[in-house]
Amino acid sequence: MARPLGIVVTALHVHHGLNPAADRWLAHGRALCARWARRGLAVEFAATKLEDGPGAGESVEAWARQARYRALRQMALDLGIDLVLLAHHRRDQAETFLLQALRGGGVAGLSAMPGRVRREGVTWARPWLDMPRQALEAYVRRHRLAHVEDDSNADARFARNRLRLEVWPALEAAFPGAEASLAAAAGWAQEATAALAEWAEIDLAAICDQGSLDIAAWRALSPARQSNLVRAWLRRASGRAAPASLVERLLREVPERGAMRWPVGKGELRSYRGRLRYEPPAAAGAPRRMAAAGKSPEQLMTIDLGRPGVHELPGWEGAIEVQAVSAGGIAAAVAARLEVRPRRPGDRFQAGVGRPPRSLKLQFQAAGLAAWQRHAPVLCSNGVPVFVAGLGIDARALAAPGEKQLALAWLPRR
Repeated sequence: MARPLGIVVTALHVHHGLNPAADRWLAHGRALCARWARRGLAVEFAATKLEDGPGAGESVEAWARQARYRALRQMALDLGIDLVLLAHHRRDQAETFLLQALRGGGVAGLSAMPGRVRREGVTWARPWLDMPRQALEAYVRRHRLAHVEDDSNADARFARNRLRLEVWPALEAAFPGAEASLAAAAGWAQEATAALAEWAEIDLAAICDQGSLDIAAWRALSPARQSNLVRAWLRRASGRAAPASLVERLLREVPERGAMRWPVGKGELRSYRGRLRYEPPAAAGAPRRMAAAGKSPEQLMTIDLGRPGVHELPGWEGAIEVQAVSAGGIAAAVAARLEVRPRRPGDRFQAGVGRPPRSLKLQFQAAGLAAWQRHAPVLCSNGVPVFVAGLGIDARALAAPGEKQLALAWLPRR
């Protein structure tokens, strides 16, 4: 089908390094594609071998699956391939649904595998997802296709194999239509997941602002919408799915006022002044990390911010964005040599022209910055603070009218 369309099909093979026969499988795939190519078919072959392996205590199945998809994606991108076809069939879909149900998976888990999805620059499609395995086996026999059976499929140590070898025969004997019914149930779960995602987007637009969640508005929702919203918000904020145990804790524990913390992976979820925020692992530790690296927190670091752009601050898990402005900045000559340090007890900050300088503690409180947001850097000129992350430029350091000047902004790493 590809040849008259001017399309080249590339077979992508991943050598996992887990099975003693893996080298033979690689050779089989390469030889088969070479034979087809000699017959004039538009087929090429590409392969990669995984160099690492599962860590101690890590699931071999999970590691192999994640590593395989990473390798397939990288090969596709390197070869300019936009569409990757996967060979999952209806039995695979039914098994995935059943495994997710046995693990207590939610609606998203019960959705099993999508027929088509776009992720990280590649479209993944499963054109056989509605076909029974028997139809594929019949095609292989009819065309006498040489193929390899992975002998690890008979290893009952793996969950999917146990289901396939020990449970599925009894299930199908008792319920002959089980495969089609479970695959259809996965389809309904996919539809429900899509509807919940659309609903979460509506609630996110109304309740979340600048990365934080309005706790009172969230609490006004029904429990089901609270759960749906916080799952979507956490996935967006942290880049990972929230465990059910964390969602249950948040539904019970998040106060409308007051401060609390919950670990999320290596980061933290924090409530403060009626807002819920996700803070990445580095949000509160810059001074401590500098000390751990053999540098005193009081040791000054000088930096040149005299040109526009984003300037990284080593050890502070963030950067300073510099923009040329006509008013409201500091003199470019001053920005060209600034000291970077943590805040000190005697530091004071003037929030606006004509306003009195006040301690950083009072200024942070007035700005609504939680304690863990107050460890960001202070930029000084000759020892005097001119910029405080989270507060901005000290009014006493503003450049004179007509002077070449630059605006500064703190960009914490997320």
